[in-house]
Amino acid sequence: MWEGTVVSIHIAREAAATMQSIAEVRALPGRGLEGDRYFAGTGYYSKTSSHGGREVTLIEIETIEALFRGVLNAAGGRLGIKLAAANTRRNIATSGVPLNHLVDREFCVGTVLMRGTRLCEPCEYLEELTQHGVMSGLIHRGGLRAQILSEGVIHVGDTVRSKTLSSTSTQV
Repeated sequence: MWEGTVVSIHIAREAAATMQSIAEVRALPGRGLEGDRYFAGTGYYSKTSSHGGREVTLIEIETIEALFRGVLNAAGGRLGIKLAAANTRRNIATSGVPLNHLVDREFCVGTVLMRGTRLCEPCEYLEELTQHGVMSGLIHRGGLRAQILSEGVIHVGDTVRSKTLSSTSTQV
């Protein structure tokens, strides 16, 4: 089993606004992260039919670091892209969490229960807001979209773990 950590938390109050780094955020099922553009219904994709998968997005800090080191992208080229976690437009950056394996699985971020809904593939809009090469560098590594299943406050430094590990660790 794995166990990871929340490295940073980011929200943007409206579409295209700069993501703000915050120390904690309230998560509400069916709404998202309090103060975020998708919570308010003002995100870039809020009016699309797939908006329901945008309650919260997560990305692995290891992916961001790999972009900077110049990993090979899908086309076989080296990138060397310097990108801050907030610039990925994802809400929560994690360390030690295998996000791609959490699609259709429940996991806990601190005390908040979530379910991975699908990979958070990069889009042209993200590349427009950042720099060339971000989109191809994040293909299949762009993070995870998740549904919030229980209300709570998420803090930087919180533990991220699979629901299975969470359940067994609380038993006496």
